[in-house]
Amino acid sequence: MRSTTKLTGVIALSGALALVISGCAAGNGNGGTDGGNEPQETKAADYNPQPRENLQEGGEVHFGINEVTPQMNPFNGNGSADTQRLSSWYNPQVFLMDPEGNVSANPAYLDEWDISEKDGKTVITMKVNEKAVYNDGTPIDYKAFETTWKANSGEDEAYETSSTDGYKEIESVVAGDTDKDVIVTFKGEFAWPKMPFLNGILNPNVNSADVFNTAYIENPHPEWGAGPYKLTEYDVNGQSVTFEPNEKWWGDAPLLDKVTFTGLDAAASINAFKNGEIDMVGTNTKDRLAQVADMDDVVTYRSQQTAKTIVIVDAEKPQLQDLKVREAFFKAIDIDQQKQIAWNGLGYEEAKAGSLNLYDFQDGYADSFGEAGLEFDVDGAKKLLDEAGWTEGDDGIREKDGEKLSIVFPVHSDDPTQEALAKALQQQQKAVGIDLQIEKRAPADFSTDFSTKNWDAFSLRFTDSDPFGPLYFCQLYCSDSGLNLSGTGTAEIDEKIKDQVESQTTAEDWTAATMKLEPEIIKETWGVIPLYNGPSIFTVKEGLANLTPEPYVGLDLFGVQPVENVGWEK
Repeated sequence: MRSTTKLTGVIALSGALALVISGCAAGNGNGGTDGGNEPQETKAADYNPQPRENLQEGGEVHFGINEVTPQMNPFNGNGSADTQRLSSWYNPQVFLMDPEGNVSANPAYLDEWDISEKDGKTVITMKVNEKAVYNDGTPIDYKAFETTWKANSGEDEAYETSSTDGYKEIESVVAGDTDKDVIVTFKGEFAWPKMPFLNGILNPNVNSADVFNTAYIENPHPEWGAGPYKLTEYDVNGQSVTFEPNEKWWGDAPLLDKVTFTGLDAAASINAFKNGEIDMVGTNTKDRLAQVADMDDVVTYRSQQTAKTIVIVDAEKPQLQDLKVREAFFKAIDIDQQKQIAWNGLGYEEAKAGSLNLYDFQDGYADSFGEAGLEFDVDGAKKLLDEAGWTEGDDGIREKDGEKLSIVFPVHSDDPTQEALAKALQQQQKAVGIDLQIEKRAPADFSTDFSTKNWDAFSLRFTDSDPFGPLYFCQLYCSDSGLNLSGTGTAEIDEKIKDQVESQTTAEDWTAATMKLEPEIIKETWGVIPLYNGPSIFTVKEGLANLTPEPYVGLDLFGVQPVENVGWEK
């Protein structure tokens, strides 16, 4: 198995559609400020949706991004949320999704799309638009769907895929009456039939594990793309990507003449926005809001964030191999204090983030981590470390067999709030005798550092592209998941997930099974915990509409919109 969660600097998680789970977050009534004293509302989704007739043709948009990633295959396990975001601008968006998570076929790609049951098996039938073609001339037909399935099915372990969830349940992908008629048959009744291909399809030229794993490294292969925009410039060293209208596109014309993305760290991004170099910037802290408060012709949007800030530890490191040490590390974290620092001045509150699968506003949610025993407990953490044989030294730091209990914790940001969060965590760990060593690193090193486990403990965000987290239970907890880098998975846990969760044939039963099993797995592993979700706040040049059309970004809840509809109001 592998999974589809995506990461970024303090990021990542893909999901799929579950017919029964409502991803609609009602307005939570949380307030905020504008960096001063004026209260602001945090909405479920807040992205300036506009019909195309309200928007002008032409113009440019300049976006900042955490990182222009070296791995540009969004299905590869070494890709990140930034990979998926960039990919969405020059690769097929076969399926779209409204903010509530309702999936629909993109009419530019599919003329027909149907899900049915036949002989006890779930079957998807699709008719691909006759005009749909990749930039290199390869037709978009059943072979693209077959290639995507085979790469992500897990049958060939040489593929370093991000996720096998959904794809591993497929039995076959074949042509119907013509190559443009696609028939996807599952091995049995599948609870989440709208998930596969939700995040795109591969060009059939990605026809081997070697191509899948290596061809996209520092080479985005624009000729293998398709869509309203084509990639015309990619500079991983200069951290810049440019998209321009694709003359081979057959659908609604893209509204913009040019779209650029520039990799920027926190300080550089806010300065670039103030200087007019980018048109949108994250303003999720009091300090960043204050810096844009006096700007003219800008709008601040606030929505519920479909992401979880997590802390993960690497159980394969010698000092963290003992389950009691890992549990002690987590119990030493004062999550309430972390929230106060993260949301200082925002006036934001939320319920406890108690699961990696669901949000508290979703049906079926339960506080799995609370049930497993997660709480801020300094005395309890000290007792666990005592039991593990780590004793306090003269400097208060615990020792065992002549080694200090030190944990390397990298921070890939120069944002003062991130620095404050790390220092608070450092003090919390010191209180129980753990030496948390903060290492400041470049944002551009984030994905490489995480995937190579160049850390002992790591904080990032798991960002959901849709409301159906239970489908991705295995990517969070299975032993061979590219996302579960805690090293805490076991073959026994894998079997429990397969037998108790993935055997379910309805979304309701699957969801209930994940919420029942999650506390058990937490107690057995203590590899990762969620801290909080939080608001998504961006300040944007006035008039820019249909914001964050890609998965994993944040103002439109679970929305995935056509990139050709991003543009400036008339």
